[in-house]
Amino acid sequence: MKRNYKITPEKRSFGTTFKVESWNDFGMKRTVYERNVMDASRIIMDWWENSQKEYDKMTSLDKAIAQCVEIDRKAGRLPSLD
Repeated sequence: MKRNYKITPEKRSFGTTFKVESWNDFGMKRTVYERNVMDASRIIMDWWENSQKEYDKMTSLDKAIAQCVEIDRKAGRLPSLD
């Protein structure tokens, strides 16, 4: 997937904010709200620069959860989100 972004101005009671939607190389999406376009642009660049780190964190968490499920399964317990 290609990097992409969308900055949308939104009127609020306290003024205009900018909704920032950005997608990185791995298809991960981040949505934040900023008070100006410069901050919005900075958020996009930071998200893209750190995309590999974010992807690595996500896959590490996925692996840890899968290992916990496997441990529960081997112990005869049903995995639960409780």
